[in-house]
Amino acid sequence: MSKQPPLSVKKDERPKRRRFTEEFKAEAVQMLLDGHAAGSICERLGLSSPNVLYRWKREAIRQGGRAAVGLEGRVRELEAELRRVERERDILKKALSIFGRDG
Repeated sequence: MSKQPPLSVKKDERPKRRRFTEEFKAEAVQMLLDGHAAGSICERLGLSSPNVLYRWKREAIRQGGRAAVGLEGRVRELEAELRRVERERDILKKALSIFGRDG
């Protein structure tokens, strides 16, 4: 058994940082906004960690890109649904109080 020297990575031999196009980042963020799990997106696209994806999302929203427009639309939809559900709740509360008196 011969002992091998420990493997060392010289500064010049380190892997280069990957660079992603803006289009790639936008599509990855859109997948996240569509409801896909960050971990599964990272696995599919070969990203190092979900933190990268969340940073891209933050940047896209800050820049007001397609992601921000999609989020604004989703917020409006959810606010409208919340108002509808609150109206239904109020109606059911009134009905319960009316029918509860008869007993």
